[in-house]
Amino acid sequence: MKQEIIIAGFGGQGVLSMGKILAYSGLIEGKEVTWMPAYGPEQRGGTANVTVIVSDEEISSPILSTYDTAIILNQPSMEKFEKTVKPGGTLIYDGYGISIPPTRTDINIYRVDAMDVAAKMNLIKIFNMILLGSYLKLHPIVQIESVLKALKKTLPERHHGLIPQNEEAIKKGMELVG
Repeated sequence: MKQEIIIAGFGGQGVLSMGKILAYSGLIEGKEVTWMPAYGPEQRGGTANVTVIVSDEEISSPILSTYDTAIILNQPSMEKFEKTVKPGGTLIYDGYGISIPPTRTDINIYRVDAMDVAAKMNLIKIFNMILLGSYLKLHPIVQIESVLKALKKTLPERHHGLIPQNEEAIKKGMELVG
């Protein structure tokens, strides 16, 4: 099993955090992992993306030009990365901020209105976890228990009180893709 993933959006949307949590989850399970962030100097508000590879076998290179899955959080990222999903791959996107939805017919496309759901749940700051939950439902490459352990490792201790809300958001994301 190997999954090559790109997560892309604006800085401040939790793009890099989502990738880091996914990578740590893989490490906790003893998998081979790479995490390669890319962002402009402005970070918050500028575009950001992260490539994550989780594999049962050794990873030859962290640099990719095509992906099994793209998780897209904004229109500029949609325009840049929709075409990089491998045929038969998966594209998950948050409908908030996407004015031109994906058009490819050779990939599996899932619109997850994570921002809207997060607002209804009063959990705006962790809408990225809703998207992570949707991804994990479609591609269960790590266990939720590992994600929760990764949250403890990656979140500052002062935010550990938010872990139950993060778990709730992940489970909600899983429900949204049925």
